[in-house]
Amino acid sequence: MRNEILEYFRKADGKFVSGEQISQDLGVSRTAIWKQINVLKSRGYIFESSTRKGYRLIYAPNLLTPLEIESVLRTDTFGRRVVYLETTASTNEEAKRIAREGAEEGTIVVAEEQTSGHGRLTRNFYSPFAKGIWFSLILRPRFLPMEAAKCTLLAGVGVCRAIRRMGLPECGIKWPNDILCHGKKMVGMITEMSASMEKIDYIIIGIGINTGAKKEEFPEAFRESATSFANEGVEVSRKELLAAVLSELEKEYRIAQTEGFDKVLEDWKALSVTIGQDVRVIFNEDSFNGRAVDIDKDGCLLVDTGDKIERVIAGDVSIRPAGQPVNLGR
Repeated sequence: MRNEILEYFRKADGKFVSGEQISQDLGVSRTAIWKQINVLKSRGYIFESSTRKGYRLIYAPNLLTPLEIESVLRTDTFGRRVVYLETTASTNEEAKRIAREGAEEGTIVVAEEQTSGHGRLTRNFYSPFAKGIWFSLILRPRFLPMEAAKCTLLAGVGVCRAIRRMGLPECGIKWPNDILCHGKKMVGMITEMSASMEKIDYIIIGIGINTGAKKEEFPEAFRESATSFANEGVEVSRKELLAAVLSELEKEYRIAQTEGFDKVLEDWKALSVTIGQDVRVIFNEDSFNGRAVDIDKDGCLLVDTGDKIERVIAGDVSIRPAGQPVNLGR
């Protein structure tokens, strides 16, 4: 009901709205309207009230409610259904649950806060209330399961392009899909799939983008390695950023569905901050150093160790500081 109430105020465009009129149209009591407006106030909305005129919305906070998202969305499918949660353990877990129940492609699960957000390699992701964009996207692609891993690269392209559009043109992708700005991580992603040998049931892409958290607000373990729009000195509208991300993701996904992944891989290379860099690759107990030279047709990173070209399918890849000696070997 809160979304319906907000829609009244949005259409009123700053004018007063009668509580009695809202209650009649929604078929609820004026007391119920008053209670919902108080909830909205607790979420940061500011109203002016008048005994004779009703209520007037004078400030809407930077929240990601379905109504706020819909007001700026420019996609055909992605984000047209929104599952909104103020707090959740993980948007990916909720997205998997509703995907199993049949949620349509393009559905997103958005939370203002995650209490157990995580990215690749089971790493925790700091997801404080309204200080970032924490969401998961449900896909039901037509391509074969063997192609699904490339959605990780596709997501990196879409998110990186959106962040560049929103004021950080220097950001780039670290293999496979971390988004870095000035060498620090701004975005984490995780891709999960349910499939048989012949067919993908669904793919869930979970994305976390740091927007408002300042350096001192990050957990100590992340302060030197993470960044955000706020840390980079850029003020961003969370709903506009989410709309831009969904738009770019939809464009890349449409290309992958209709033309295959060749163009997506080329787009990824153009945005990469890994290719051409000296890297260290860690997988389980094994590690090696080398130079990242390319990605192959499957999206795997190709690393020249000096002795041979290693094909990195999974693992942790760190970019080594410029000028640091590299041992081209095991």
